[in-house]
Amino acid sequence: MLEAYVDIETTGLSPTHDDITVIGIHITDGSSHTFVQLVGEDVTRNNLLTVLEGVDTLYTYNGSRFDLPFIRAFLGVNLETHFHHCDLMYDCWRRNLYGGFKAVERRLEIPRRLQGVSGYHAVILWFRYKEYGDRNALSLLLEYNREDVLNLKVLRERLTGGDG
Repeated sequence: MLEAYVDIETTGLSPTHDDITVIGIHITDGSSHTFVQLVGEDVTRNNLLTVLEGVDTLYTYNGSRFDLPFIRAFLGVNLETHFHHCDLMYDCWRRNLYGGFKAVERRLEIPRRLQGVSGYHAVILWFRYKEYGDRNALSLLLEYNREDVLNLKVLRERLTGGDG
């Protein structure tokens, strides 16, 4: 059974006025792992659905309120009609783990290499890349997104007490 961990970066908080800049996706069946980032012009409905082909379950953090509605508005695809979706934020709430993803990571002692980088910084990094061609900004943005996505799997394992 294939599962995918998904996190997006955007130019703001409005699905109707802002753009998706990065979609990070970690696909695993427990033994094999694939990590894909759709960036800029590669963020398309077809590319996303192609990457997710064969996936049974999507895992997000706050994806019910942010990532999936943003993807639906921006790409015109409702992922919840194609896949089972598990928003790990609600699993956290059931365990009295409130706050944003970074706060939950700290409470559960999930390590993060990039300190002090947030979704706010992700917007700035994208604009530095687009306006000034700053490849270091793009690299940092992609590393930030990658860490978010990979830590979703770590969070799920912590919440379930293992790999299952």
